[in-house]
Amino acid sequence: MNVILTTESPCHPWQSNALVSIDKNQAFIHIKALQSQEHITDTLRNIQKAGRKLASWQLAELQCVGESWNLESQWAFHQGVSSPKNTITLNFTGSDKDFTILNQLIRVSDWVKTTTNRPPSDLPPIALAEEALRFITECAPKDTITSEIIQGEGLVEAGLNGTYSVGKGSDQLPAILKLHYHPQKSNKQSTPIAALVGKGITFDSGGYSLKQSTSMLGMKSDMGGAAVITGGLAFAILQGLDQPVDLYLCCAENMVSDHAFRLGDIIQYRNGLNVEVVNTDAEGRLVLADGLILASESGAPLIIDAATLTGGAARAVGPDYNAVMALDQEISQKLLATAESVNEAYWPLPLEPFHRENTPSAYADTANSRPMPGGGSSAASNAAGFLSRFVPNKGKGWLHLDIAGRAFMDNANNLYAAGATAHGFRTIAKMLTK
Repeated sequence: MNVILTTESPCHPWQSNALVSIDKNQAFIHIKALQSQEHITDTLRNIQKAGRKLASWQLAELQCVGESWNLESQWAFHQGVSSPKNTITLNFTGSDKDFTILNQLIRVSDWVKTTTNRPPSDLPPIALAEEALRFITECAPKDTITSEIIQGEGLVEAGLNGTYSVGKGSDQLPAILKLHYHPQKSNKQSTPIAALVGKGITFDSGGYSLKQSTSMLGMKSDMGGAAVITGGLAFAILQGLDQPVDLYLCCAENMVSDHAFRLGDIIQYRNGLNVEVVNTDAEGRLVLADGLILASESGAPLIIDAATLTGGAARAVGPDYNAVMALDQEISQKLLATAESVNEAYWPLPLEPFHRENTPSAYADTANSRPMPGGGSSAASNAAGFLSRFVPNKGKGWLHLDIAGRAFMDNANNLYAAGATAHGFRTIAKMLTK
């Protein structure tokens, strides 16, 4: 079926406010004339909603037709049509350049979604690290990737005790991927322009702070931060990234067993900090701390971490935004402007130096949370405050992305099919290529 984008009203017998209509075996998506960025955002959301509606009609093939389509509108339409079952063929229109970029976007988003949606038994921590390495290597020019996967007891030997502690309760070994992208124009020993860190919890039972069944069902997606941050680097490389970048994925499975980490345990980090565990379900920040230490040691002036970290962030911004927190307001504003330029939705949540003091411990430098359900009030900011202890220069150049709200849909909504959304990787990529 041909799909036409139009500013004209629907023909009778369709209601005047219908978003989608059918006439002469063609589908029409009815939008308003574009006047401002606000209208552009609303229009793209409506086009994505139209994609969801057409996907529900179980059509076999859709063809974008007409000059009204551009790259952004077709990308929004694809996101609405896309689903884990991939039963609809979508054909684009436009220039060769648009075709190239759209195919790159789809290649990366498909990887992020497919990887995040994989059953946890099919994607243990080491497999996630290997899969991310494979995908980045396929996207990158030859001989521009060097890597190391540290696993099991090797994490203890390297002083990466957060990831080891979280993952030691599972028979599947925890692992950290250290990946270095060094394009031909750079020296392999060059300081990276950025270091990326991803939370790769391949399944989160909550540990001894056990989740309820309904809360545990979608926890195969708790590695969504690792997937999105990997997708950001992959898309930047496909777009011609010509500066070195480091990637650190902290991968573990949070399970219950007689050798799992316990409440009251104290973890010694390689930067000298001791952390008391008061909630084993606040495990994501424990593995991210290892990655942030490695990122800090790289000397990169820009550090970005991404994680499905807190229910607090999801409750604050809902399924509409990724949350961003930073002590460096200049870099936070830069990310928000970048997100707007690629039509992705990020929203700032508060972070101040005092937030790092909101998880005190009587036995260690800090606790990993507050000992109360959900971490108590300001849980998202307190988690970011905890992470700020592991970055240099009082947080200058550091961005924390809590993507728990929009990364994964337990059920389909009017924008996305159920499952991973891949939302946010374009912003990360553009932060690297700018």
